[in-house]
Amino acid sequence: MNAIVNSTRAELLRMRKWPAVWVTLGAWLALAAMFGYIFDYIAYATGDNSFSNEGEPAANLLAGLLPANVPSVLIQGTPMFGGALMMVLGALVAGSGYGWGTWKTVFTQGPSRISATLGSMAALALIVAGLVLVTLILCFAISLGVAGLESQSVVWPGGLDLLEGVGTAYGVLGMWTLAGFLLGTIARSAGLSVGLGLVWALVLENLLRGVGTLLSPVAVFTHFLPGTAAGSLVGSIVGVDSSGDTTPGVLDTLMPGRAVATVLAYVVVLGGASLLLVRRRDVA
Repeated sequence: MNAIVNSTRAELLRMRKWPAVWVTLGAWLALAAMFGYIFDYIAYATGDNSFSNEGEPAANLLAGLLPANVPSVLIQGTPMFGGALMMVLGALVAGSGYGWGTWKTVFTQGPSRISATLGSMAALALIVAGLVLVTLILCFAISLGVAGLESQSVVWPGGLDLLEGVGTAYGVLGMWTLAGFLLGTIARSAGLSVGLGLVWALVLENLLRGVGTLLSPVAVFTHFLPGTAAGSLVGSIVGVDSSGDTTPGVLDTLMPGRAVATVLAYVVVLGGASLLLVRRRDVA
């Protein structure tokens, strides 16, 4: 246990001093603010019937910007944009260790491979938890600002709704982070694993779901994809517009219970696969 704690502290120190980590986390916060609040508020304030509101009534736009809707705003971008960025983070952390020779040094001099890898994944888990907390604070700050500007009464979200939103955001982002970590472990390269992760998260899954509308076997296969599980979990909370005008990545393919089970299963499988691969493979 001491070895895992020490490895976690060492990884946190490495990530804290690594600009790429801060850029990745900052990109997510910027996207959350822009797509969650800024674009919709501009549409509301100007009355512009543009892509950002898709003809949504002004009253509905304003309601979505207020504190009561924070749990939905927190999670609506996690299946695609947030997931892609967290996959990049996981791939960078795992893949860079091979490119820099860090893992070779750690695995040959100690602590054990399992302890070092668990420490790295634990550090990522703490980073993701901190990111969810900061995103939540950012959402509340912006929503309170909107309420003040528009002279709206402040209605806080329910405690269960807030816990549901935070738990969903953490589960979805954590799953994608572990997916990136596994890619980095497999490829032993930060650049290659980042590229593969982005292609998968942003392109391949969407193509497969598109093909699935024409071929039923492909449609069945897409039900087991991580993006489908994450999108369905978020969709069960924020809802999916029947017209299809919804946040990219948000789906209603799976029932909520199955979506939760699939996300949790991916967390276990992805983390376990990384540990098994590190344990059994040569460090060269």
